[in-house]
Amino acid sequence: MSESLVACDAPDEAGIAVVTLTRADKRNALSIALRDQMSDALDGLAADEGCRVVIITGDGEVFSAGFDLDEFAQPERADELWASSDRWHRTVIEFPLPTVAAVNGPAYGGGFDLAAMCDLRIAAHTAVFAHPEHAFSQVVYAPLHDLVGGAVARDLALTGRRIDAEAALRLGLVSRVSSQADVLDEARTTATEIAAAPRNVLVRMKAKILRRAGINLDTTLDI
Repeated sequence: MSESLVACDAPDEAGIAVVTLTRADKRNALSIALRDQMSDALDGLAADEGCRVVIITGDGEVFSAGFDLDEFAQPERADELWASSDRWHRTVIEFPLPTVAAVNGPAYGGGFDLAAMCDLRIAAHTAVFAHPEHAFSQVVYAPLHDLVGGAVARDLALTGRRIDAEAALRLGLVSRVSSQADVLDEARTTATEIAAAPRNVLVRMKAKILRRAGINLDTTLDI
């Protein structure tokens, strides 16, 4: 049996499910196995009629340090790596119900992307957002542009500049900042407000959001 890298709590009575990255010893780095497990978990929740909102968070003190760079040094896994990446980005962005990121700590690279691909973000005061991979690779741009506009998105994508939680709040990247201990509870409060609506209304609303975003999802490097 493969190691469990993602915990998926079933929807509670309000219809709120929680997906947690559980690779804390590796700063919740987004390995192929983790991405595939997360995609499987989200596919299951999309089909669950009892689900209305999904919270995504990380175990430990880091939301996610981004893609597992060790896998990029294994050329024999290139096809697997990019297929997993394409599926993961598509699954998160096109998830048919609202998603709330409880950003419990630093979010770098693909971790920043994960937060940006969610519909709303609640950040711990320890959160930091940055794209350090700008120095050697293309940055996933479209979800960030959809949130903060071209001027800010270009700055962050081209420079790799780090912004803390308070700066993210000022830029509109996050909706609220809390203590690290309270960030999941704050996300639940927001999710509860969302889950007051019937599931069918939320599905139609999310479809409207996705249509307006108009993000091209052919491959990871096109986003």
